Amino acid sequence: MIKLLIASAVIALIASVLLTPLMTKKREDGKSRKVIVYFFIMAFVLGFLATGITLYVTKIDVNWLVFWPVLIVLTAVGAFLASGIERKVKGILFLASLAVAIYVLSAPLWNANDKFKSADMKAEVEIKPFDETQTPASVPPKFARNKMKKAFGQVPNTSYYELGRLQIQKVNGEYVYIAPVEFSGFFRWMNGHTTPGYFTMSATDSADNPKFVAQEMKYIPSAYLNTNLERHIRLQHPFLIFYGDVQLEVDDEGKPYYIRSYGDFISARNGFDVKGIVLVDALTGKSEMLTLDKIPAFIDGAVSPETVSLQNSYFGKYVNGFWNSMFGKKDVKLPSDEGTESNVSPIFDEHGEMYYFTDFTSPKEGVDSMLGYSLTNARTGEATYYTGNLDASYMDSQGNLQIIEKKFIEKKWFGEMPVLYNFYGEASWLTAVLDSNGFLQNYFIVSAANPEISVYATTPKEALKLYKTALSRGGSTVEGSSHVEEKNASGKVLRVYKERLGDYTVVSFLLDNGENYLISAETEPLAIYLQQGDEVIVKYGETGEQFLPVRSLMIKGLQ
Repeated sequence: MIKLLIASAVIALIASVLLTPLMTKKREDGKSRKVIVYFFIMAFVLGFLATGITLYVTKIDVNWLVFWPVLIVLTAVGAFLASGIERKVKGILFLASLAVAIYVLSAPLWNANDKFKSADMKAEVEIKPFDETQTPASVPPKFARNKMKKAFGQVPNTSYYELGRLQIQKVNGEYVYIAPVEFSGFFRWMNGHTTPGYFTMSATDSADNPKFVAQEMKYIPSAYLNTNLERHIRLQHPFLIFYGDVQLEVDDEGKPYYIRSYGDFISARNGFDVKGIVLVDALTGKSEMLTLDKIPAFIDGAVSPETVSLQNSYFGKYVNGFWNSMFGKKDVKLPSDEGTESNVSPIFDEHGEMYYFTDFTSPKEGVDSMLGYSLTNARTGEATYYTGNLDASYMDSQGNLQIIEKKFIEKKWFGEMPVLYNFYGEASWLTAVLDSNGFLQNYFIVSAANPEISVYATTPKEALKLYKTALSRGGSTVEGSSHVEEKNASGKVLRVYKERLGDYTVVSFLLDNGENYLISAETEPLAIYLQQGDEVIVKYGETGEQFLPVRSLMIKGLQ
């Protein structure tokens, strides 16, 4: 608060100097000088109050360029009231303020290259294949939020509160959704002062039930006056430039913190380049400013999704400058708006690192072909752009959602949270399918290069098994996009396991060469007769997975 008062006083002093005619000739009765002094004091007091109230209410940063409209007015009025050399000086200041206005307003026209450089990404072809022993964080946030609302009865004094913003993160090695309990209005805040805690729910298991965690919080987004979180951060850091909403992060002991990304403008007051976070203890309000290389290990989303979405737009639009983004649009690509958080979707890699996923499409209307996709590290802000197999045309997220809509048109189900994975060497969309009430119905996987290859099941694990067999029976169709090497093997069957998935039986077996194989009875109907001790010859795809997809199977003595 002291920093805000000092800043308000300095700004008010400058405004008083600009407005007051300081060099007016002294009259014999001395009244003119007194009038000037009174005018100066009044201008200072009014300026101090106006500035302080404006900064307190709007929570805007104290950067001198934010006051450029006020500078024009002050210098114009000051020049009009002044005389002689003072009028000339303030006239020059008026012209300078106009130049500042032009500089600020025209920044988007000439800083496009700087924006692109700030968001530039290293390029690769494809992401690493997904580890089938892992479970993707595939529970859609809308479904998780619905379940949390139904579990809201766990909260003490339920009528005081409402569910806050959902945030995904890793806690104690588990991927979970976190949602704070927020005040439902001003009078609830007046009576409660603090909120009782937050909800947590698995992001990988849709059958998990939300759990309420009792952790008192005082500095939160729905509080008022000085305990309002954004205002609390601004009062302690009045000069920092923030972008994006505050986010809740929980450490491995369950203690809640709020973070907000800060950075620099690209130029003037335009653009944003992230530099670090402000970390706030949700109970005590103690804050700490940290650069991105000093982020605590429990923080997953240091870079706000809004910042990543902005950087994606820079990378896609300004590859050849501002005017090209408006007219020629050479090499321009538009980031998708199908993400779950500010047009991006948070996902985790095999090491537990969080990334924001976005696919890019053509600016041409009616085209659902994907031009590439990006993954941005949520802790460091470093991004990689994946071109995909240039010999194949990948379907974008919008095309994927349209397939789901047509697939379940009678049930009126829809897809949410489409994310592109590398499943068994094939670029594939994994999407949660929800009904009209927001309840999770199944998981849909479709090849990005071959949309005719698609499966769905009630869990991601089941869908992956079905998808592997679907790829194996796709034969040469899949080979064109995945470039999986086809090999032959033979030997004695040591173990056999059969299970029913969808309309077909899936057979898993172990040969005496130590390799595991997987085949669907849809591909080879006689596979249902496979038993321990059989001699077989198999043709399979070398995907590097634990269970290799078989494309043909011959059982000696049976075929």
